[in-house]
This record gives sequence, C-alpha cells and structure tokens, in this order.
Amino acid sequence: MIRPFVLALVCALVISACGADHLLGTELEPNPAPDFTLTDGVTGNSLTLSSLRTSTVALAFLYTRCPDVCPLTAGQFRAAQRSLGDNAAKVEFVAVSVDPEGDTPAAVREFSGLHDLSERWHYLIGPRAQLEAVWARYGVGSFASSGARAVEHNDAIYLIDARGRERAIVHSSDPPNWLLDDLRTLIGEGAG
Repeated sequence: MIRPFVLALVCALVISACGADHLLGTELEPNPAPDFTLTDGVTGNSLTLSSLRTSTVALAFLYTRCPDVCPLTAGQFRAAQRSLGDNAAKVEFVAVSVDPEGDTPAAVREFSGLHDLSERWHYLIGPRAQLEAVWARYGVGSFASSGARAVEHNDAIYLIDARGRERAIVHSSDPPNWLLDDLRTLIGEGAG
C-alpha cells in the first residue's frame, strides 16, 4: 500500500518539476532585494528601488564612459524592451552608477539618448559614499584603473521579480536571449 503511494508522489513531483519554468541565469534564493534610494540622473527625482514593486526589475551597474561592457548591457536592455512589446510596460530597467565623479546628470542624459533608452529607464547616481553602500549590498566592486579614465567593475544584471525578490543574475557576456527569456519568465510569474 505504501509503495503505490510513494510511486504516485514521486511521479507527481517529476511532472510538476518538468512543468516549472527555470531561469537561464544563475538562480538566486528569492530573498528581498536590498533596498536603496538614489537620484535618477535623467529626471533629477529621487527613486527608491522598493517603489518599483509590481514590476520586474533588471538592475545593472554601469558608467557612462565605459568602452565595452556598459554599452553592451545598454544594448541588451534596449533590445529586451523592443522584443517584449506590450510586456515591456511590466519591466523597469535600472542602472546604478559605478563612477560617481564621471556620471553627471548631463553624462547620464547623453548616455541614455545615445542608447535610445528612455521608457521605464532609470540611471541612478549619487555621492560616492551613498553608491558604495549600494555596491556593498549587491557585491559589486568598482575600482578606478591606474592612470586611465576606466572603471573596473563586474557585469552582473540582477533580475528582481514583481514581489521585490532577487531571482537571478545574468551577465552581458551571456547569450543575449538569456536576459529576454528570464524577463519573460518573471513577467509570466507576476501575471499568475
């Protein structure tokens, strides 16, 4: 009598696991994303991460003078916005500066325009001490390169669900469809 029950339970678990949506990026424990408040360099308004709840959030750490990773990430954000169509209204794309001295409001507006990012796009800036606190919460390092205007930093894009929980990390070096597919999965979860 116990064997058929155990077999039925195992089958049910296997079937439910096969139907579950898995994220392509590195999945995280669904813990609350560390909250912070910074200034949106595009609008000049203060923005708190938790105010974006009910939307899926793609959170990256960028700087406007970046020659490689940051433009690639911005391009992935723009491509995802376009590919999501009407569902793009369910995603907020957020960049946090890793260059407090160079990411001025003017530089942020120029970067945003150059990469055709305006809708549901926030490029957050602030004083170094305020930004360092955010970097520490997300495990992001930011180091000025010796003698150069470059800033060394990682290319993590945190994906946060509509409930404000960290769900996955993708990188600009991952296949471009990973960001888009994981956003679609998280949007679908929010609709359920």
